[in-house]
This record gives sequence, C-alpha cells and structure tokens, in this order.
Amino acid sequence: MPKAALFVIGGFEETEAVTTIDLLRRGKIETDVVSLDRSLQVKGSHGIEIKADRLFKDVDPSSYDMLVIPGGTVAYLDHKPFMEAVDRAAKAGRRVAAICAAPSVLGELGLVKGRKAACYPGFEDRLAGATIVKDPVVTDGPFTTSRGPSTAPLFALELLRILSGEKTAAKVKADILLS
Repeated sequence: MPKAALFVIGGFEETEAVTTIDLLRRGKIETDVVSLDRSLQVKGSHGIEIKADRLFKDVDPSSYDMLVIPGGTVAYLDHKPFMEAVDRAAKAGRRVAAICAAPSVLGELGLVKGRKAACYPGFEDRLAGATIVKDPVVTDGPFTTSRGPSTAPLFALELLRILSGEKTAAKVKADILLS
C-alpha cells in the first residue's frame, strides 16, 4: 500500500490540508499528518487547529512514497531539516506535491526549473525557471503542483490517481459527488 506524508506547520491552509488528507484516506492511501512544529497540535492560517499524527523528528521522510505540502504559508522554507528532506526525496526520484504557496519549497530548491508548475497568484516569482501554468493542477515528472484552496479536491484526486490508479481516483471522485 502506498504511503504519503502531509506536512503541516503553523499557518498552513486548512482546506488544502484536510481535503487532501480526507481524499487520500478515502482512497486507502496510508497518510500520516506530520507536524513541523514542536507540538502535534498545529494551528492553520484561519485559526483551525488539527492534530498531527507524528512530529517531524519522529519520522523518516524517505519511508514515504509521496511528500505533500499544503500552502497557506512559506514558513516551510525556514525549516531546514524539512527542506533537506524534500531535496533528498526529489533527488531519489520520489514524488513531491505542493499546493498554493507551497510550490515555493520546490522553487527554493531549484526542483521545478524547466518544468511546468502551478501556484497561488503572486508566488510565480518564487518558482524561478519554471513554466507557470494556470491549470488547476499540473504534474510534471515527480512533481505535482496546484493553485489554491478551490483546487484542493482536484489536487488530492490527482495524487490519488498517481498513488493508486485511475479506478480508485474515479471512485473517490464519484463518492464525493465531484462532477
């Protein structure tokens, strides 16, 4: 069974995180919510707290098939061990997905240079060398990026398709009544 880690840090975008966690788990993807803060309780950008499953210090990011980064903040850029883990994952050919402001992580690491990428409007300059697209979701090589909260279901379904196939993604899409 594929495994995904979704990372949260203070100020994360709640819709992007919860929608992605929910749809991946509906599709039977083992999904750990990993806190980059010092506590399992992490407050999002709109004051909603969620409880992560694990602290970053207690996980091995290389044990996951996909690393997922919701947006809402660029605080991820200041977490050096996390940035190093994303860089190692990408260099090992593992999948990394980011939505909204979070593709900035991929841009900062130079991972989307020469690739198509989507992001929240206003963050394009943080994706140096990428071809910015306005598509709701784009997968180019091992990277999947998306634009923002309203694209979260499409983002999550694309991740599910990648990890578990078209049939599973189509079933979850039908189950949530997304046409």
